[in-house]
Amino acid sequence: MTIGLLGNKIGMTQIFDETGNIIPVTIIKVGPCTITQIKTVSKDGYNAIQIGYGEVSSLSLNQPELGHLRKSNIKPLRYLKEFRLDENIESFKIGQSLNVDSFSVGQLVNIQGKSIGKGFSGLQKRHNFTRGPMTHGSKNHRAPGSIGMGTTPGRVLPGKKMAGQLGNKTITVKKLKVIQSNSEENILVLKGSVPGKPGNLLSIVPFE
Repeated sequence: MTIGLLGNKIGMTQIFDETGNIIPVTIIKVGPCTITQIKTVSKDGYNAIQIGYGEVSSLSLNQPELGHLRKSNIKPLRYLKEFRLDENIESFKIGQSLNVDSFSVGQLVNIQGKSIGKGFSGLQKRHNFTRGPMTHGSKNHRAPGSIGMGTTPGRVLPGKKMAGQLGNKTITVKKLKVIQSNSEENILVLKGSVPGKPGNLLSIVPFE
C-alpha cells in the first residue's frame, strides 16, 4: 500500500475536453496533511505512516489526542489516518507536510468515504423487495412476510434482509482519473463521482 491523503468533497460540476465532450467531475480540497507518526518494523511490528488533517482548536480534542500530537510538536489536528508502507519509509519525516503535488494529472486513484445516510428505510427501498397486493382486502402491502421457521432452528438467521439503516457506510470507489490539479489552492479534480455530500471527509490513495 502507498501513502494517501485526506481531503473534503467540495461538489460536482462538468468540464469540456479538447474535442468538446462533457466530462462529469468532482472537486476535492486535498490537504495539506502533516505526518504525525512513523511506525517501523523494529518498534511497532510493521511499517506505516500516520498523517493528520484539519487544524482545529486544542479544545476540540481530548487529552490523549493532544498528548500524541504534542509529543511530535504538531498542532492539534481533527483527523488521523494510517497508511501501511512496504518500503521507502526513510524518505518521510515527522512534521513533513504533504499536499496535492503527490498526485499527477492522468493518475488513477481510489477514493474512500462515508455514503450519504438516508435513515431508517423499509424493505422495498433498502433491498428492492416486491410489495404485496394493494387490493382485495390484502393487509400485506409493504410488510416483510415470514422471517424464519416456527420449528428448528426456531430463530431468525443472521444476515436476514430486513428494514433498517440505509446508507452511511464506508464506500470505496476505485480507479478515478485525475483530470486537473491545482497546488496553489490544494484542489484536485477527478472524473466521476465520489461518496457522500459536499464537505464529506475522503481518503485519496493512488491506485496500484
